[in-house]
Amino acid sequence: MSRPIAPLPDTLISQIAAGEVIERPASVLRELLDNALDAGAQAIEVRLDGGGIRRIVVTDDGAGIPRDQLALARQQHATSKIGSLTELESVTTLGFRGEALASIASVAQLTLTSRTATEPHAWQLAPGQTQPEPAAGALGTRIEVLQLFDEIPARRKFLRAEATEYAHCLDVIERMALAHPGVAIRVFHNDRAQRHWPATDLPGRLHDVLGADFMQQGVPIAAEQGLVALDGVITRPTFARNRADRQYLYVNGRHVRDRILSHAVRQAYADVLHGDRQPAWILFLTLDPNTVDVNVHPAKQEVRFRESGALHRFVVQSLSAALAGPGAAAGQAGEDAGNQRPDTAGLAVNPPPADPSVAHPPTPRPLAPGASERGATQPRATPAPWIRPPVQQPMALHEPTDPDGWQKLYRPLENTQATTAHEAATDLPLGMALGQLHGIYILAQNRDGLVVVDMHAAHERIVYESLKQKLDEAPLAAQELLVPVVIAVGEVAVALAQEYQATLQGLGLRLAAMGPGSLAVRAVPALLADGDIESLARGVLADLAQYGQSAHLTEQRNALLATMACHGAVRAHRRLTLEEMNALLRQMERTERAGQCNHGRPTWFHWSLGDLDKRFMRGQ
Repeated sequence: MSRPIAPLPDTLISQIAAGEVIERPASVLRELLDNALDAGAQAIEVRLDGGGIRRIVVTDDGAGIPRDQLALARQQHATSKIGSLTELESVTTLGFRGEALASIASVAQLTLTSRTATEPHAWQLAPGQTQPEPAAGALGTRIEVLQLFDEIPARRKFLRAEATEYAHCLDVIERMALAHPGVAIRVFHNDRAQRHWPATDLPGRLHDVLGADFMQQGVPIAAEQGLVALDGVITRPTFARNRADRQYLYVNGRHVRDRILSHAVRQAYADVLHGDRQPAWILFLTLDPNTVDVNVHPAKQEVRFRESGALHRFVVQSLSAALAGPGAAAGQAGEDAGNQRPDTAGLAVNPPPADPSVAHPPTPRPLAPGASERGATQPRATPAPWIRPPVQQPMALHEPTDPDGWQKLYRPLENTQATTAHEAATDLPLGMALGQLHGIYILAQNRDGLVVVDMHAAHERIVYESLKQKLDEAPLAAQELLVPVVIAVGEVAVALAQEYQATLQGLGLRLAAMGPGSLAVRAVPALLADGDIESLARGVLADLAQYGQSAHLTEQRNALLATMACHGAVRAHRRLTLEEMNALLRQMERTERAGQCNHGRPTWFHWSLGDLDKRFMRGQ
């Protein structure tokens, strides 16, 4: 016999609800930090014991909670953040559900101590109390959480070792610190100081949290499209890592994980990454709160966008433009490279509010109509005068007539020639060629020092970008199939093909419905006609279903062009004259993404005179 329907006890209801919000000590810490930042805190102290399992204490200097509202703060669905459906649809605070403190109190011992500016002393609400009592405390709020899941052994046994839980807590603190550089943060673990980040600007906080290497390899992002803004820092492709552990995405100041925008970042890097390496990046997307739904999951780590396809295109275009510019080149190779910072002065990331009683809403930036059109993205950063107009005819490589060995290819210039070359090098980013090393590398000098170029990798990128440009300038030619390829798909895919019919035809792909569960491929891009047509069509439809657009055809086309460029580029051990070397350098300066070859390898490095002086101990 089945058990009769009966209402659950309040305690069990609270613990079930807590399971959606509180998974581990890091979940508790995230909720407490959200509340502290919403209260306008300028300084936050975090104390952890046993990785947060035994004890979590968060102390802030925010607005505080009045005495008569302390008991309400611990009740479920009680909050000061929202009060109507309209406010729920345009949330500007980090917290808003009114479940955090109630959920924590149901799975741990929670003590709440707070003092506002109008009260002579603090008030404390301990576990089991219904009315607060007088207590000592400074302006702000102090929340202590003891023995997490101590009364729920089934949940406690799923916690990891203390070191693992502490690492998760530290990750949460770092994410909060990056988004709020104007807030000073101190962290203690087992009564030992672990982190101290004073209030600073965004570049300073990035340097403190992510390190000097991240800053030196960073490329600043500052783009607008209508009233949507994207700011942040992405790293050069040569700084890519084996792990995706330094990828931070913030939407209106809230750290989120969004597969659509993460896919957009990967797509922007697709043409310059080496192998399966992962780039590091931190991006702040600011838009109208009415165009994003943050009430997707109780953990508040997921969001839903009204115009996800347009945002995807905006992010791809913004990052692609940055990676195509000179700032994404390989750059410095000296010992002092890690001490440099990118110019991130233009980054605007939610400054702390002047009034601690009012949460800091992000500047509304709704997505403008027509934002999805190509070329609408407008970079706000001042472009560096790196790419110059053509000054020479394209390089015509030929075999040198000198039959001697490679040693004789480098002949010291006469004094007059050296002077002329030095003067010319002062105005050229990659300088003037001095000679060839082992038939593989070009040695050049510019105003600042020595430049070493991998000639095959550099020429490979030049040929590749030239092929892409020629194809982009002409309409994508489609080839009709004599025998259409019929593929079995679901009804959703058939509807998708009909909905995006114009988009597919613009890509050179023509699909026709043959029934409720099948499609006929009648035309494909001529460049890809010899490939796997069925896989091509399925890949495009999958992209359209998930992201609202498809780069599958472009990726397939670029893969073919990359192969053509690799075989067409100048090979290693090819002897070049100084004129040919200089022609290659000038073409690199005019070519987008010239800092990496088609496979993501660096094409050039630069050693400054200071680096060389240190190597030879000059002046020491």
